[in-house]
Amino acid sequence: MNIIGKVTVLPQLPAPLARLSELAYNLYWSWTPHAQALYQELSPELWERFQHNPVRLLLEVPQDRLDAAAKDADYLGRYAAVMADFDAYMQKKDTWAVSNAAQMKPVAYFSMEYAYHESLPIYSGGLGVLAGDHCKSASDLNIPFTAVGMLFHQGYFRQLFDKDGWQNEAYDELDLTTLPIRPALNDSGDEVRVSVRIAGREIAVKVWTLQVGRIRVLLLDTKLPENSEDDQKLTARLYGGNQELRIQQYVLLGVAGIRALRALNVPAEVYHMNEGHAALMALERMREYVAGGLDFRTAAETAASSTLFTTHTPVAAGNDAFAYDLMDKYIGEWPGLLHAGRDELYGLARHDQNWDGHMVPAFSMTVFALNMSRAANGVSELHGEVSRGMWNFLYPGAEENEVPIGHVTNGAHNLTFTSQKMRDLLSTVLPADWTERLEDEAMWQAVEQLSDAQLSDVQREMKREMIAFVRGRVREQLQRNGASAADLAATDKLLDENTLTIGFARRFATYKRATLLLRDKKRLAAIVNNPERPVQFVFAGKAHPADNPGKAFIQEIYRTSQEPEFKGKIVILENYDMNVARHLVQGVDIWLNNPRRPLEASGTSGMKASFNGSPNFSVLDGWWREGYDGTNGWPIGEDREYADLNVQDDADAFDLYQRLEHEIAPRYYGSGEGKESWAHTVRDAIETVSPHFSMQRQVIDYVRQYYIPLSVRGSKMQENGSTRAREIAAWKAWVRQQWPHTSISAQANLPATAQPGQKVTVTAQVNPAGIRPEEIRVEAVLKRGSEVQRFPLTHGEGHTYSADIPLDDSGLYSVGVRMLPLIEGLSNDLEAGLMKWA
Repeated sequence: MNIIGKVTVLPQLPAPLARLSELAYNLYWSWTPHAQALYQELSPELWERFQHNPVRLLLEVPQDRLDAAAKDADYLGRYAAVMADFDAYMQKKDTWAVSNAAQMKPVAYFSMEYAYHESLPIYSGGLGVLAGDHCKSASDLNIPFTAVGMLFHQGYFRQLFDKDGWQNEAYDELDLTTLPIRPALNDSGDEVRVSVRIAGREIAVKVWTLQVGRIRVLLLDTKLPENSEDDQKLTARLYGGNQELRIQQYVLLGVAGIRALRALNVPAEVYHMNEGHAALMALERMREYVAGGLDFRTAAETAASSTLFTTHTPVAAGNDAFAYDLMDKYIGEWPGLLHAGRDELYGLARHDQNWDGHMVPAFSMTVFALNMSRAANGVSELHGEVSRGMWNFLYPGAEENEVPIGHVTNGAHNLTFTSQKMRDLLSTVLPADWTERLEDEAMWQAVEQLSDAQLSDVQREMKREMIAFVRGRVREQLQRNGASAADLAATDKLLDENTLTIGFARRFATYKRATLLLRDKKRLAAIVNNPERPVQFVFAGKAHPADNPGKAFIQEIYRTSQEPEFKGKIVILENYDMNVARHLVQGVDIWLNNPRRPLEASGTSGMKASFNGSPNFSVLDGWWREGYDGTNGWPIGEDREYADLNVQDDADAFDLYQRLEHEIAPRYYGSGEGKESWAHTVRDAIETVSPHFSMQRQVIDYVRQYYIPLSVRGSKMQENGSTRAREIAAWKAWVRQQWPHTSISAQANLPATAQPGQKVTVTAQVNPAGIRPEEIRVEAVLKRGSEVQRFPLTHGEGHTYSADIPLDDSGLYSVGVRMLPLIEGLSNDLEAGLMKWA
């Protein structure tokens, strides 16, 4: 048919159920199973067909079914209870933010992807889930927070396995009229459009709003008739194009995102870049300041003063870097807009790369983000360490542990991933307001009151639901691929509820080593088919469309699952999404994670499993290095890295088999009591992981460590027309000009041996090249093993500095002296990026 237009005919909700539509447009329902049940009961078949989307369900459900529900006293009672809870949530006055962060300024959070729910597939994996959960907890805590992202019309991709287990990709066009989003309206009630100029083209951008509890999300959309076909594709697919498309998407997110905030008069005084994709927001923020009369350097200083950058990528190749000529094509007008030279602007992002055997300057999104922020963090303690090592070169002469990149360990949104059955059980021992105090460690000790039988009963129910889900998904896949009646019938025997079940689900990047379990298949077969202590595995995950090695891992697991000794006992599900993730983390007995350390920045899936009582069995990388306490799960391998990757894989695989055979399976099937029981491990997992790795704890950490301090710093920098920012910018320019002409020499009165507590005299002579003494710090640096101590030297006559340095402990010390420029108002001692050693 030749379609000339579309119209959405909305159902006429009966008066008693009138607010079902209001609730459908607030993603509060996405972490509230009782709210989801209201829609599911109207039509279970439609609920499943349309990916649990209440907006679409209300469009499709027959009017007579709505009328019947409006007369069902039991349904009306549950509807009233859900709406009462919703109203209490939305109208609550004494929230965490009111009591603990009243001075906090509004935050604008930029991320390329967000995972809120499977019905809104604008995410690919962990980064999106983290961003979505961050928004949900920002709502729970009621902090002033607005998120900005992209409305991808084809999302990521739908994963389909062929008969041989090879991943194929399908892209489905979203029908925006059936999503829980609405056009953003300005104060006059008009739909908001902004525009952004890319490669000389003016591109129109529509802004949509998504309500997530108490907070708002702005989504950018270029699929508009006034745009060219190519420009409409800028918001077609997530991570689906070449470098040129990615750059344009980054300009769109950063520049149009800031303009969307302004067009809607959304207040923002702290800006949070979630990964380097969002770094180009700094261009527009600098342009605003330059348009207001500031010079480029002062504008850069002012914009950076209120910006936080979170890096998620511990692999150098994963940090986007583009050739200068490619950047010229897409942001070539920006030096002129900023009244800056090209080298001056690009210098903020310069990272020389070895391309085809030649060192060439590249525009690194991560370097730009680091230089255009005054606070930065990794997403776990170990990832913070790795990041400081990766970016140490930006701070010449600095020790690795001095690099100003901190960490906030990731969390997960407890209520999104904890099953309703487990929530009901927890409510029997936790305080009535426990969902508002998820980070409260002491509160979780009440889990000790749950009996072994209570935990076992709930987990068995969740496991049954998961197994039914797995069987249904595999049956659908087999039917699509033309399987025989016998193969279809065999799905009824997939997995066994009495067997120890281990889950593994994540992005199939090769460093995550999804096939490590298969390294010794003979030994694995013995474990799986142990007559007294059998084990079964459920896998899920997507490989990037261009990642053939990742796809080969998927196929290897699929083919293994078809071998006689593993059939029905190893299963891999296609199309991993939030729905699959919820079923697995709520239903498995153990969560497996075995990346090649230290390449897992954090990971969060195992946290979600432990919320439901499933202990972790994981490499000591990312969050588990901090979470494992010796009793709440099991490690794989040692707290170390290997120079030889094959040796590392062999060692980790051996340890995996050993622990599974000799520790985990015996405990699961054993009859031990007290601390020797399986239930003890389950309780310990819930009690330790739930508070420490709640998203609520994570967002509170961001508020205290970064959002509030940055809001204070940003305000100071912007006072009186950015006077302080201008002074700092001018000082940095002067110091960088003078620094090559400075020099330092030093002497230390060091005996051959010394006693603990003995002092040694260190002196230095400095040529400051005109830099004032109060703007130079001269210090002795003592290094003993990995421990570094710094002692300032006192300025004496002329340009001489000295101090008596104590040698407190025994050991071999290395002594050095260095100087660095400092001025009041810097975010950290290394902000100027200058240091000189004697």
